[in-house]
Amino acid sequence: MRNMSKRDISIVIPVYNEEDNLKPLVTELREALHGVNKSYEIIFVDDGSWDRSFAILKEAASQDPQIRVIRFRKNTGQTAAFDAGFRASQGDIVVTMDADLQNDPHDIPHLLEKIGEFDVVCGWRHKRRDPWIKIVSSKIANFVRNKLSDEEIVDTGCSLKAFRSECLQDMKLFNGMHRFLPTLAKMEGFTVTQVKVNHRPRKFGTTKYNVTNRMVRAFADLLAVRWMKKRNLKYEIEETIR
Repeated sequence: MRNMSKRDISIVIPVYNEEDNLKPLVTELREALHGVNKSYEIIFVDDGSWDRSFAILKEAASQDPQIRVIRFRKNTGQTAAFDAGFRASQGDIVVTMDADLQNDPHDIPHLLEKIGEFDVVCGWRHKRRDPWIKIVSSKIANFVRNKLSDEEIVDTGCSLKAFRSECLQDMKLFNGMHRFLPTLAKMEGFTVTQVKVNHRPRKFGTTKYNVTNRMVRAFADLLAVRWMKKRNLKYEIEETIR
């Protein structure tokens, strides 16, 4: 039986049709976490993949007790995958990242260095390795998102982030809200910072985002978050008697 005791770190990774990336990703994660000297678990959430992703993950989990796999019945989206991973995580610190190998697992220790001083640490892909149209659309989306939500997150689309688990315990997520996790955490009084991280070109598979779902849908989500921020309850109790 798998040991479900508390861990220091939980790595939560949504997966959707990433069969060629998974084995090298597992190898790199082991290398990156080997020198951290903390207990960890890796939670892959298969978001209804129709390729060999789940078979590869199932085999990896059978060989490594640190790997856990959650499989969705059908494709539900990245926010749902993160939410399922958060609910299953046992770590005091939760790290999120993509499965496409564009996030570098060796940046995880850099995020962990800031946890303690801050509650949330966001990766900032300061040198993007994407097609120009994706870079331009992301820059526009980041600008609009920060302007309307009164934020200063340079790279809101970077999935490589670290959270103290308390930040996520009571967080209610809706579809598309994974882009606003730092903002939602700040609304609850948690502190957020950013660190520069490596970004690599995609070698295998295809991106799951295009201009439509990157900008149009994200804009609708942004309006919802803007409303939430304006309606967020803020009060301080000075004294309570009995």
